[in-house]
Amino acid sequence: MQLWGIESKCKTMMLKSQITNHKSQIWGFTLVEIIIVIAIIGILTSFLVANFTQIKRTARDAQRKSDLRSIQASLEIYRSDEGSYPSSLPLTGCGDPWVAVGVTYIQTMPCDPLSTPHPQYSYSLSSGNYALVACLENTDDSQKDDLSIAPCDTTDPYSNRSFTLKNL
Repeated sequence: MQLWGIESKCKTMMLKSQITNHKSQIWGFTLVEIIIVIAIIGILTSFLVANFTQIKRTARDAQRKSDLRSIQASLEIYRSDEGSYPSSLPLTGCGDPWVAVGVTYIQTMPCDPLSTPHPQYSYSLSSGNYALVACLENTDDSQKDDLSIAPCDTTDPYSNRSFTLKNL
């Protein structure tokens, strides 16, 4: 009889061993694995956000250059009509038309893609030659001026590079 008692204890222990082994085969993630995955996702997200910010800056700079070229085309039409360039432009009235001598040269004066305090475009005329200036955000822009021109010569890191179009 004692054999049966030992045998039943052995069977019980084997059954417990099988149950324990079965539990250890359940699939899942540990807390450490989940934290590592979350950290990797966070790092990748920060790279994407930084890249997206740079893309937005580059797009705004492209818009600024396009705006200056539109203004430049209007200045050339004005010079063709009047024989000289205007002494000033209504660049602060962005969104308004530029009308001179009864002729509309620009239906809507372009505005800088960023709102204030970012400087608007500037226009200067000296000895019959003009300069149109826009402040750029992208530090790596291949068309930026070597030395920044006012109003872009500030300490603001997002607008201290200039792009200039001249009639020379």
